[in-house]
Amino acid sequence: MAQRTQEIGVRMALGAGSGRVLRLVLKQGVSMALIGIAIGVGGALIPTRLLTGILYGVSATDPVTFVGVAVFFTGVAILASYLPARKASTIEPIVALRSE
Repeated sequence: MAQRTQEIGVRMALGAGSGRVLRLVLKQGVSMALIGIAIGVGGALIPTRLLTGILYGVSATDPVTFVGVAVFFTGVAILASYLPARKASTIEPIVALRSE
């Protein structure tokens, strides 16, 4: 967020409300996380075939495990995006524009 302070300051100076800035930052953070989760799940399906002999009581492509991990990481991504987004939504436009 430190790199985008001026951009957010300009947006707020032009009339973007704090809710809009909050949604913008959350949307960008969560969308990147969802892309990463999709790539990770796709990549995780490959080595599960090799680990089938080690797993006990769980199939190699257990949907509950894959969905559970994806939901957990999505929640972490939302929290990790929300904290900087909340801070960004409280930026004073004049202070942001004067920085740097």
